[in-house]
Amino acid sequence: MAKRVAFLVASEGIEQVELTEPWKAVTDAGHEAVVVSPEAGEVQMFNHLDKADTKAVDVTVADATVEDFDALVLPGGVANPDNLRTHADAVALVRDFVASGRPVAAICHAPWTLIEADVVKGRRLTSWPSLQTDIRNAGGEWTDESLVVDGNLITSRNPDDLPDFCGAVVEVLEHGSAAATAAPSA
Repeated sequence: MAKRVAFLVASEGIEQVELTEPWKAVTDAGHEAVVVSPEAGEVQMFNHLDKADTKAVDVTVADATVEDFDALVLPGGVANPDNLRTHADAVALVRDFVASGRPVAAICHAPWTLIEADVVKGRRLTSWPSLQTDIRNAGGEWTDESLVVDGNLITSRNPDDLPDFCGAVVEVLEHGSAAATAAPSA
């Protein structure tokens, strides 16, 4: 049965590959991917610091509810989660997703939004290395692994981890759970 997956992003600063690769994995597995953003229109993706493609917003945060989706993906990019965490309704949506028990997958800098939603306390996760102090200060346990699954949270460090990240997202959509962790990698 096809699942519906929200990809929550700000209006700009999204690391393109961290949106497009999970999107492709989800749609290739027969599920529906939906761009959710605080503002209608288009979102601007980046290849690191250079502007890349745009993508149309399907649903605004104001019109989205947890019950509309089976899972949530939070792509990274430095500016994307930093912007998202300034939108109270986007932060509330993330908090509600985590509380619902539905899968929430965050890669690279995206755990900043999880921190803002106050959902990392007592949880084990990974991220881009510069977020480890933020995660620890929020009560989470940071680890340097390509993939960490803690309950309904799925996290990865960076674009190099996309194969593990995408695999875990599809696995949880298909089977309701993902592997506990991938083998530690340097």
